[in-house]
Amino acid sequence: MSQALGALVPQADWRLLPVPLALLDQRGRVLQANAVWQSLGLGEEGAESSVLSASPAVLPALNQAQDFDLPLNFAASASHSGLLQARWDASVAAHLCIWRSQAEALSNCESRLEKFMQATAEGILFHKEGLVADANAPMCALLGYQLDEVLGLPVIDFVLDSERAKVRSVMEAERELRYETALLHRAGHIIPVELIVRSVESGGERMRMSIVRDIRDRIAAQARIEHLAHHDDLTGLLNRSAFIERAAGLMQGAERRQQRLALLFIDLDNFKRVNDSLGHMEGDKVLITVAERINDCLRSTDLVARFGGDEFVVLLGDVHERSDVMAVLMALLAVVEVPVMADGCLLTVTPSIGVSLYPEHGVRVEDLMQRADMAMYQAKAAGRAGYRFYEDSLAEHAYADLLLESQLAQALERNEFVLFFQPQVDAQTDELIGAEALLRWQHPQRGLLSPDAFIDVAERHRLMVDLGAWVMRASALQARHWHQHGIAQVPIAVNLSRMQFRLEGFGDMVARVLEELGVPGAWLELELTERMLMDEIASAPLTLAALRALGLTVSVDDFGTGYTSLAHLTRLPLDKLKIDQSFVAALPEDSGSAAITRAIIQMAAGLGLKVSAEGVRNEAQRQLLLQWGCGGLQGELIGEPMSASAFEHWLTLRRAPAS
Repeated sequence: MSQALGALVPQADWRLLPVPLALLDQRGRVLQANAVWQSLGLGEEGAESSVLSASPAVLPALNQAQDFDLPLNFAASASHSGLLQARWDASVAAHLCIWRSQAEALSNCESRLEKFMQATAEGILFHKEGLVADANAPMCALLGYQLDEVLGLPVIDFVLDSERAKVRSVMEAERELRYETALLHRAGHIIPVELIVRSVESGGERMRMSIVRDIRDRIAAQARIEHLAHHDDLTGLLNRSAFIERAAGLMQGAERRQQRLALLFIDLDNFKRVNDSLGHMEGDKVLITVAERINDCLRSTDLVARFGGDEFVVLLGDVHERSDVMAVLMALLAVVEVPVMADGCLLTVTPSIGVSLYPEHGVRVEDLMQRADMAMYQAKAAGRAGYRFYEDSLAEHAYADLLLESQLAQALERNEFVLFFQPQVDAQTDELIGAEALLRWQHPQRGLLSPDAFIDVAERHRLMVDLGAWVMRASALQARHWHQHGIAQVPIAVNLSRMQFRLEGFGDMVARVLEELGVPGAWLELELTERMLMDEIASAPLTLAALRALGLTVSVDDFGTGYTSLAHLTRLPLDKLKIDQSFVAALPEDSGSAAITRAIIQMAAGLGLKVSAEGVRNEAQRQLLLQWGCGGLQGELIGEPMSASAFEHWLTLRRAPAS
C-alpha cells in the first residue's frame, strides 16, 4: 500500500472503502487496488489498468508525474464513463487514483454549484428555453422579487425594453460571453448590470446560467471621474479644458448660423485679501457663492467656467447687439457685489470684466480669451468694479507692454537704473532731516525716464519685486556712503510697492539686506500708501512691527487720498504721516484742502505721529504749514529731485557761509 494512501486510512480499512481506489505506476500498471476498483473492471493488481484504453490522454498524463483529472468514456460500457482523479505521490513514484462515475461526478458538481449559488453575493440565474428555472437570493433581491414569483417567467421580461434585442440575440445564439445591459427592478427603476453567461448541465438538462453583477457603483464612480475631468471640483462649473472644448463647438455652430458670441473674462478685485484675512476655507465659500450668482445670471445655453483662483469665464451665445451683452454685464456687476457672509462677516467683492466678441475679435477660443483678458486688465486699471470691451488699441498697448517688459528685464541686468534724491527739511529750522529716493531709468534710446513711464508695466509683470529689491539695496548703500563720509547723516526714504509688501517674509528680507551691507535700520525710512496698508490689513501690523524692530521708520505716503479708518490707524505701528501733495498744491486758496491738511496735522499730533508735507512750491505754503505745526517739508521750494552728486553739491551750497 502507498504511503499517501496509508496516511489517509489504516491498512485494515483500505480494502473496505466504498470508493474505487488504486495505485498506478507511470506505465499504467495497477500496483495496488481495492475490491471496488477491481469489481468495476478497472484492472487487477499487477496488470495494466483498463483506464488506458478509455482515453489516449491517460498514459501521457501518468508520465508527467503531476496531479490531473481526466473525463473518461469506456466504449464497452457506458456506465463506466466518469472522471479519473489522479494525485502524484513522489515517495513511491506513482499516482493514487480515484474513479468517480459520471453520475457521481455530476452530483458532486451540482452540489458545489449549489453551495456557490448560496454563498456568493452576486446574482445567479438559470433559465431553460428562455424561462427562469432557478435563481439565488441575491438575484431575487436585485430584482425585488421572491423566487416563487419569478420561476417560469420569461427572462426577457426583466430586461429594459431598449436592451431586449441585444439580450435576446445572445440567448438565441447561446453565446458564452461577458457584456453589459440593464434590468428593471420591480419598482420600475433601472439597474445597470454586467452579465457573464454560460451553458451548463444541471440535473441532466442543458441550461443557460447568468452571473449578474450590479454595476451601479462602478458607473457612478466612472461618472464622478468623468465629471471631475471636466468640472472644477470647488464650484462645479466647467474647468478650463472643458470650456475651451465646448466653446470651440459653439463657435463652429455660430459660424454656420452666422451668429455672434461674446466672451466675458471675470476677475474678482482684491480677492487675495479675503484669503489672507479669513483663510482659504472662508475664501472658498465666497467663490462658491460668486459662482452660483454668475450662473444664475445666464441662460442654460450659455457656458460658464472657473479658470482657477478668482477667475471666471462666460461665453454668451446668439448675441445680436452690444446691448445684449450690456444687460448681462449690468446683472453680473450687481449680483457679484452683493455682500457675502463669511466667518460671521459681510464681505463685498467686486468684479472687473473684459469682453471680446465673435467674430469681430477672433474666430478661435484662444484669441477671444486673450483679448477679453486684455480688456479685463484695462477695466482693473480704470478703477475696478467695472467692464471694458476689447479694442484694437489694447493689442497695440499690450505689444508695447511686452516690449517694455523685455527692456525692463534687460535694464536690471545692465544696471540702467539710477536713484535721484529729494531733500526733506525741518519746517522750523530748515535743517536737512531726510532724503526721499526716487527711481529713474536711464533708457539707452529714450533718455532719463521717470517711474510714470514704466512702473505700471513692472507691477503687472512682477518685475517690481526685483526692481524694489534693487532700490532697497541702492538706497542702503547710498545711506552708508553718506553716513560714513559725513555728507548727509539722515535717513533715506524708500517707497515700497504693493508687491514687495505682500511678499512672505518681507521683514526678514529687509533684515538680511541691512546685515549684509552693514547698515543700521535707522538709516532707512520705508514709505507705504494707505491702500497698501488696507489691502494687507490682516498681516500689516506684524510686518510693520518687525520693520520698526529693526530700527526703520515707517511712514504713510500720500496720506488723505486713501481710505484708512481711524480705528485701523490707531492699531498700526507707524511713525509718520506724509500729507499728499494734491492738498498742499491747493494751499492757501482752497479752503477744503486747507481744512483737510490742518486736520491731518492735528490728528497726527494727537496720535503721537510725526507729520510732513510734500509738494511745497512757494513761501506762502511753507508759512501756513509751519503755522499749523507741520514738522517736515519736501518739494520744489526746498529742492528738486537730483542725482546723488547733485544732491551733495546742493548740500555744499547750503552749508557755505553767506558772503
